[in-house]
Amino acid sequence: MVSLQFFQPEDFPELNYKLDETQSQFTAKAEEALQRISERQDDLAYPVTVFYGEKAAGFFVLDFGDDKLDLTDNPDSVLVRSLSINPDLQGKGIGKSAMLKMDDFIKENFKDCNEIVLAVNQNNTSAYELYLKTGYFYDGKTRIGRSGPQYLMYKKL
Repeated sequence: MVSLQFFQPEDFPELNYKLDETQSQFTAKAEEALQRISERQDDLAYPVTVFYGEKAAGFFVLDFGDDKLDLTDNPDSVLVRSLSINPDLQGKGIGKSAMLKMDDFIKENFKDCNEIVLAVNQNNTSAYELYLKTGYFYDGKTRIGRSGPQYLMYKKL
């Protein structure tokens, strides 16, 4: 029921959902992430749409640029950014399923990648717990992000 596909412009209307004040602290909206990629002419960042059936239900970016090196020494890793699920569709397991499907999506499309890294705000306990449930590890590393301290997490592929 949940699938991942590289973002297409026709996905945008369904991805232009509003995040509440709390969620906005922790992640960028699809529009903001796409604008950042466009402004930087970033050919190492790949936006991905999360589908729930036929509906575009969520979004994230796979970033192969140097920012990942703030989280890992592994040049063959990818940084997950700007993950969100439409608030109207939250609570259906879409985020968890997307996180689990991400492994195979990366293996199929980026053969040299052998690690996924991400940073999660320490106050975003639901996301932190989701990442633990989907196989990510936290080994004590932190950094300061735009909304405070973040746990640095990783998953080997």
